[in-house]
Amino acid sequence: MKDTLVMKFGGTSVGSIEAIRQVIKIAGSAKSDWQNVAIIVSAMSGVTDKLLNGAKSAAGGDDNSAKIIARELSKKHFIVLEQLASTEKQAREEIEKLLDEFVSLCHAIYVLGEASPRALDAIASLGERMSAPLVASALNEAGIPASAVDAREVLVTDDVYQFASPDMEATRKLTEQVIKPIFDAGQIPIITGFIGANREGVVTTLGRGGSDFSAAIFGVALEAQEIWIWTDVSGVMSTDPRIEPTARTIPEVTYKEISELAFYGAKVLHP
Repeated sequence: MKDTLVMKFGGTSVGSIEAIRQVIKIAGSAKSDWQNVAIIVSAMSGVTDKLLNGAKSAAGGDDNSAKIIARELSKKHFIVLEQLASTEKQAREEIEKLLDEFVSLCHAIYVLGEASPRALDAIASLGERMSAPLVASALNEAGIPASAVDAREVLVTDDVYQFASPDMEATRKLTEQVIKPIFDAGQIPIITGFIGANREGVVTTLGRGGSDFSAAIFGVALEAQEIWIWTDVSGVMSTDPRIEPTARTIPEVTYKEISELAFYGAKVLHP
């Protein structure tokens, strides 16, 4: 049996009941082949955009949109919980608490008339913080022991809000303290992607698409043998298949090639 695997599931991969059923299937299969499996999750598809739209509306003088968005997001998450983890109450309470926090943050932005980078990171972090307990609950209901982990407790960053960089030494130490006991208990840690916290504990984000970066950070910190990025396309492609349907999968690329592709705007991996 191989030692440690890190898997990352993007927004579309946790964006629906059927998608999360696929995550459960993949996680169960991986756990039979690997001693330790860690999963990084993005927010459900479209959630981060809605959260940031709420902040933008509040900064523009609209104190009502956030409440409407909160109701929409509540429905989106609770439909999944009802189908995949109907007996789970803790995740539901956590999601309700986070949506209350969203409304409160947007009201503060409305009062101030502006949204600072720090406030935007606080709001953008909420999607992943709702997704992780939801996915963990679904796995537990399916008989695969899992535990949600808020990356703010593990991933230490600098103070550059909206595009933070990790402090790897501090992150390694906290990973040892927080993640290893979950492995030892035979569980899969479901870790929030995209977010961390500075040394004062204030939430930061790694930039849009940062869940890939989170997977790499935790892959290093956990000394994983492999990192798998799961997405809704079959691999690195010659172009965006939503633009050109005849796009083909590229079977092999060098590190330099994928780095250049990402740097110049390809969405397949975080630069």
